[in-house]
Amino acid sequence: MNALWLMVVALCVLTIAYRYYSAFIASKVLLLDDRRPTAAHQCGDGQNYVPTNKWVLFGHHFAAITGAGPLIGPVLAAQFGFLPGFLWLLVGVVIGGAVQDFIILVSSTRRKGKSLAEIARTEIGPVAGLMAAIAILFIVIIALAGLGLVVVNALAESSWGAFTIACTIPLALYMGLHMYRFRKGKIAEATTIGVIGLLLAVIVGAWIPSSSLAPFFTLSRHKITILLAAYGFIASVLPVWMLLCPRDYLSSYMKLGTIALLVIGVIIVHPEIQMPPLTKFIDGGGPIVPGKLFPFVFITIACGAISGFHALVASGTTPKMIDKETDMRPIGYGAMLIEGLVGITALIAATVLHQGDYFAINVSPELFSTLGIPVVNLPELERQVQEVVAGRTGGGVSLAVGMTQIFSGLPGMKGLMSYWYHFAIMFEALFILTTIDTGTRVARFMVQEFLGRFYAPMERTDWLPGSIIASLLVALGWGYFIYTGNISTIWPMFGVANQLLASVALCVGTTVIIRSGRARYAWVTIVPLAFVSTTTLTAGWKNITDNFLPQIHKSSSLAFQGYLNSALTAIMMICAVIIIINSLICWRAALATPPMGAPVPQPEA
Repeated sequence: MNALWLMVVALCVLTIAYRYYSAFIASKVLLLDDRRPTAAHQCGDGQNYVPTNKWVLFGHHFAAITGAGPLIGPVLAAQFGFLPGFLWLLVGVVIGGAVQDFIILVSSTRRKGKSLAEIARTEIGPVAGLMAAIAILFIVIIALAGLGLVVVNALAESSWGAFTIACTIPLALYMGLHMYRFRKGKIAEATTIGVIGLLLAVIVGAWIPSSSLAPFFTLSRHKITILLAAYGFIASVLPVWMLLCPRDYLSSYMKLGTIALLVIGVIIVHPEIQMPPLTKFIDGGGPIVPGKLFPFVFITIACGAISGFHALVASGTTPKMIDKETDMRPIGYGAMLIEGLVGITALIAATVLHQGDYFAINVSPELFSTLGIPVVNLPELERQVQEVVAGRTGGGVSLAVGMTQIFSGLPGMKGLMSYWYHFAIMFEALFILTTIDTGTRVARFMVQEFLGRFYAPMERTDWLPGSIIASLLVALGWGYFIYTGNISTIWPMFGVANQLLASVALCVGTTVIIRSGRARYAWVTIVPLAFVSTTTLTAGWKNITDNFLPQIHKSSSLAFQGYLNSALTAIMMICAVIIIINSLICWRAALATPPMGAPVPQPEA
C-alpha cells in the first residue's frame, strides 16, 4: 500500500475533527467566553502565572506534551502491522486524546491553575483526590523515566547530539530575556535569533566528533542521566519565562518543521508501506511487544492517541499562562491533533522499512535469528548512514532510518543519508527532552500541593525553599529509574501508567461536565473513558502476570525490578479503580440533585 493514501486520509480526518468537533465542544460543552478572566490575569505573579501570547504558549504546550510516546510507541506497535496502529492513532486522538487535553485545560484554567489531583479532590471527593495524588505521583515519575530513557539512549556517546542539545539551553535563556526584559514583546525578533542559533548548532555539531571538544561532549549513559536530572531540576525552579517556556517554544520550531517536512516528503516521495496490514504476531509471541494485539497495541502506542501525561501539563504550566479562554481551543485540542499526526508519520516512517529490516534493528541479533525473516536492505542502509544499526532496540533507531529513507528520496537529497540519519536522531532527542523540563515542573506543583496539606508554605509555588525541595524529590525519583532500568522494564509500565492516568483525567472531565449542568454532553468523555479504562486495566493485569512476575524466576538480578514493577502497577490500578468507583457515585448524586432554582417534585397524595 502507498503511504500517500494513509497521509491524505489522516490529514482530512484531523482537519474535519478540528473544524467541527472541537468547535462543538468549545461552544456547547465548555461554553468558552473571553469575558471570563483567566488564572494568568487573576493570579499573575510574573513567575508562574504569566499571560502569554497564544502562539508562544501553543509552542510551549505542544513541545511539553509531545515526548517519546508519539515517536516510539507507534514504531514499536508496528510489530502487529501498520493497520491497527493507524486506526487507533486516528480514532483515538479525535475522540479521546484531544478531548481529554481540551477539557482538563479549561477545567484547570477556571480553577486558578489547580492540578489534576486537586480538581479530583474538589469535584469528586477527598478519597478520589487522595487516590489521584498517589496515582499521579507514581505515574508521573514513571512517565518521566520512560520519556527520559529514550533521550539518554539517543545521546549516549554522541558528541554531536550532546553539543546540539546543550546549545538550546543558552539560546532559550537569551530568548526569554529578550522577550521579557531586553525587548519586551518582540517575539518575532527573539524567534529569528533562536531559530538561526538552533540551525547553526545543528550544523556546527557535525564537526564536534572530530574536534578537540569531542571528549567534553562524549558522555556515558549514566553521566547523561545525571545531567538530565540536573537540567530538569534547574528548569523546574527557575521562573517559567526564563528557560522553560522559551526553550520549548524554540524546540517547537524544529519539531513542527521536521514533521511538516516529513509529511511533505511522504506526499512527494509516496513510499510503499512494506509492513503488512497484520503480522503473525497479533496472537502473541512477538519479539518486541510482549502480548497480543488486544490490549497491548493500545498501551504501546500510548501518547499518540491519548496520554494521561498531557493532563498534567494541561493542569500544570499551561493553564497558568492562558491569556483568554478562546486560546484554549487551538492549544488544548489542536496541539493534540498534531501529536496524533506525529504518531502517524512515525508509524509510516517505520513501516516503509522491509519487515526483516525492521525486526533486525529492533530486536537482538540472537532473537532475530530465530524469527526466520530475511533482511532486505539493511547492509546497504548501514553503509549509507555510516552506522551499525542492527540490534539497536527501543524504536528510536528504526524510526531514524525510516525518516532518512523518506528524506533522502526528496530531490537532491540522495547523497545525504548519513546527515539525515544523524539529524533524525537529534530531532528525536530534542523532541523528547522538552517534555522532561515541563514534566518535572508539573510534578513539582503536584508535590507542593500534597505537602502543603502538612505544612502550608509548601503549597506556595513562589516559595523558593518549597520549589527546591519538591523539584529535587521529583528529579531524583525519575532519575533513579533511568539510572537503573532499561527499555524492557520501563516502557511496558510506562504504557499502563500513562493510560491509567488518562482514565483518571477522563473521570475528572466527566465530573466537571456533569456538575456544570451539561450532563447531556457527558458522552464526549464517557465513551473514551469506557474504552481506555477497560483496555488498560486488562493490560496492567497481563503485564503483572505475563511480563513482570516471570522476571523474578528468570534471573536473581531482575527479581527486585520484577517485584517493584508489579507492586507499582498494582498500586496504580487500585487507585484508578477507586477513582472510577468514586466518580460513578458522584455522577449519580449530581444527576439526582435538581438544578438550582428547579422545582422540587412533590410526592403524590
